[in-house]
Amino acid sequence: MSSAADTAPAAPAAGSGPAAKRDRTHYLYLAVIAAVVLAVIVGFAAPDFAKELKPLGTGFVNLIKMMISPIIFCTIVLGVGSVRKAAKVGKVGGLALGYFIVMSFVALAIGLVIGNLVHPGSGMHLTEAVKGVGHAQADAAKEGPVDFVLGIIPTTLVSAFTEGEVLQTLLVALLVGFALQAMGRKGEPVLRGIEHIQRLVFRVLAMIMWAAPVGAFGAMAAVVGETGVDALKALATIMIGFYVTCVLFVIVVLGAMTRLVAGVNIFRLLTYLGREFLLILSTSSSESALPRLIAKMEHLGISRPVVGITVPTGYSFNLDGTMIYLTMASLFIADAMDQPLSIGQQITLLLFMMIASKGAAGVTGAGLATLAGALQSHKPALVDGVGLIVGIDRFMSEARALTNFAGNAVASLLIGTWTHEVDKDRVRRVLAGELPFDERMLLDDSEDGSEDLPGQRGDGHKELATA
Repeated sequence: MSSAADTAPAAPAAGSGPAAKRDRTHYLYLAVIAAVVLAVIVGFAAPDFAKELKPLGTGFVNLIKMMISPIIFCTIVLGVGSVRKAAKVGKVGGLALGYFIVMSFVALAIGLVIGNLVHPGSGMHLTEAVKGVGHAQADAAKEGPVDFVLGIIPTTLVSAFTEGEVLQTLLVALLVGFALQAMGRKGEPVLRGIEHIQRLVFRVLAMIMWAAPVGAFGAMAAVVGETGVDALKALATIMIGFYVTCVLFVIVVLGAMTRLVAGVNIFRLLTYLGREFLLILSTSSSESALPRLIAKMEHLGISRPVVGITVPTGYSFNLDGTMIYLTMASLFIADAMDQPLSIGQQITLLLFMMIASKGAAGVTGAGLATLAGALQSHKPALVDGVGLIVGIDRFMSEARALTNFAGNAVASLLIGTWTHEVDKDRVRRVLAGELPFDERMLLDDSEDGSEDLPGQRGDGHKELATA
């Protein structure tokens, strides 16, 4: 993908017109922070009014979700289609899936240990209303393993886009990418066309992103108004335990991996992705930051094929935060209902949950439905207790989404390192702030149309997989 156009300057000089326009994007994230603070105030001061604001948050997340399928399709097709040998795609995909499985087990094990040490559910009490909520969530997750596998196959080639199914989009994109790869030079015009479509998709996303403060305000105000202080106090133990466990997983486990494998400080990587974490925190959905993660990891120096395969696949298969949540929530419910699970029952239940959670993609509520469905299948008596954590699930969903996001960022860096598809010098320079990410690519509405898309950086960086 490298061309003469790639010799353009990496960043405008300070004080120039483009730089000034890029600074406008800082106001967007300042507005998101202000919106979250205002939402908390409104939620406590006028809870009934705050509950009515929920559609604002739901609408924004739905707008982002609307863009996920075309973004994943374009990213994977361009990544797979631009690689000359199919074996390279297989190597990246195989490494990614193997890594996802191993890290899922690690996350489950950490959650299992912390949950058995803390016993957060002791002293809780059930009500009839709580029991009803649990069964309602279980009914929303009746899908079995066979249905899950068959559900990956779309009804038609284009229905994956209209139905918004992530795994179906992955399948179609891989098939199209391999087909274009087999066509050789004859497929290049199609690839160029998909690049233009990707440019259009990111431009639409740019317009949607300016609504982030409104969406963040509505989502946060609603959850504060619905939950209140009392519920948070009553369930603080599991919330704090879960957040601490997620932080330990990111800093200790993922931090050790990035340092040993890639030689990268995890705190620098997390700082580089700071705006994305803010977006996830305000919307409680890691999907809202998926397009930005793809762009930023390519800007970091990881080749397009690795990012294009690892990140979208990770959103369905690398759900470290969800694994920890399912573990601790299961033990919490069992303790709260005075029906503790034996180690054998815990392992069996959690292995099922690991399979059932694939495809949840970090959307608010998906983890709760998976939890209820798994309990219904393995120990129905515990389904009554799912309602105990509904009140704080929104806050736990934020930690799930943040951990899932961090896990996928680290995964793309590690897979890129293992496959020698990462520019280590560029990684160092980007994390040191020498090559800042150009926010105009995703958030500016400049009219010159000259901004680079992911994989088309104007700083001389070459696509490693296609060079």
